[in-house]
Amino acid sequence: MAGAGRSEAPGTDRAETPGLDETDRAVLAFAARGWSSPGARERAIRERLDMSPTRYFQLLNALLDDVHALAYDPVTVNRLRRERQERRDRTR
Repeated sequence: MAGAGRSEAPGTDRAETPGLDETDRAVLAFAARGWSSPGARERAIRERLDMSPTRYFQLLNALLDDVHALAYDPVTVNRLRRERQERRDRTR
């Protein structure tokens, strides 16, 4: 679960985050984890999220630009934004 172990403001209910549905929250929670290999990650995407890795990455990329996702899990979203920008900078 994204944010597991992080302290939150009293009365904050992350399950009712406006602008994000259950799938969005599941994708962010999944992205918060580290993976030992791309193959393990892709298998887990299919098994746990019941979607193709391509669809997962499409959703995740869109979430990185979503202010609701940033409010929901700023640590994960900011980390992934930095990683995305580093990849873009390397290909220029």
